[in-house]
Amino acid sequence: MSDQDQRYMALALSLGRRTQGACWPNPAVGCVIVRDGRIVGRGWTAPGGRPHAEPQALAQAGPKARGATAYVTLEPCSHHGQTPPCADALIGAGVARVVAALEDSDPRVSGQGFDRLRRHGIEVVTGVLADEAARDHAGFFLRTEQGRPLVTLKMASSFDGRIATATGHSQWITGPGARRAVHAMRARHDAVMVGAGTARADDPALTVRDMGASRQPVRVVVSRHLDLPLLGQLARSAAEVPLWLCHGPGVDSERVRAWEGLGARLIPCALRGPQVDPADMLRQLGAAGLTRVFCEGGGALAASLLGDDLVDELVGFTAGLTIGAEGLPAIGALGLGRLDEAPRFDLVETRAIDGDVMTRWCRALIPG
Repeated sequence: MSDQDQRYMALALSLGRRTQGACWPNPAVGCVIVRDGRIVGRGWTAPGGRPHAEPQALAQAGPKARGATAYVTLEPCSHHGQTPPCADALIGAGVARVVAALEDSDPRVSGQGFDRLRRHGIEVVTGVLADEAARDHAGFFLRTEQGRPLVTLKMASSFDGRIATATGHSQWITGPGARRAVHAMRARHDAVMVGAGTARADDPALTVRDMGASRQPVRVVVSRHLDLPLLGQLARSAAEVPLWLCHGPGVDSERVRAWEGLGARLIPCALRGPQVDPADMLRQLGAAGLTRVFCEGGGALAASLLGDDLVDELVGFTAGLTIGAEGLPAIGALGLGRLDEAPRFDLVETRAIDGDVMTRWCRALIPG
């Protein structure tokens, strides 16, 4: 691949990231149209998933798209959904060459978009910045291939791995810079998820604040019994900001009616032992369209996800204070007897944020 191809693909990837968290269940795709060394069109998947990136870039390019090269971060779609196929739009515009990062794993598209372009005499180049694109589209691929969204587990803890004192006091362990970084991460995910214990203890809003967000992520709370405060922040805002409650079977019908009356969406899930089955819960969220979920704990929910190998990315914010053994641990019991049984992740980023340290770890199958 040429340096020029990599440069324009890097731009297309940056454009696609603009709507991460806002275009589910569609992938956040970017597209750049280049003719005679000049960018004549740019586009990215619109909030809500439509229009797609390619027709937006082609509309901006107009007649200059004829004979141009289109750089797209994912194989152009080839099926009729709510919009015509993007492959047909590229063919109709007369582009001469399409450079794509990845093939789409959706069986309605997989390889067919490329085949259609080639049959119409368009040169197709694939694999440009494929690792970067695989990271950006990991949630879309997981939902397509495994039926579940990508899960990022975030923890803010003391140096000794505690998230609260013995009395439950937890605000604030990390500083304002780290908290702002968390809001930016929330904005790039389709949903923010917590367990019932965290919802009861912290009364969180789970919204993106002070960043000019025009679209809020779905708030997901996992609560087997729906024993959540009906006068808390989540309840008060359920009619304005999406709130999904994942619960077990046999929940009290009055609680169900109360939460539905407030505007929440209730999602029944199977149980595994005394807890909501995390695998079934994620399948339900995938079926509802989510591709990227940002889990902010607490310890029991984090342990259940880790124990089932359902965490794809770890993000840790560590503060320079110690709380001691009597404090609340960041992760609940995993029941491990040997170190080789512990889930391991690859370190891909370390960054100082004001007085705290952010680390990001990915499982091996997700490029960092």
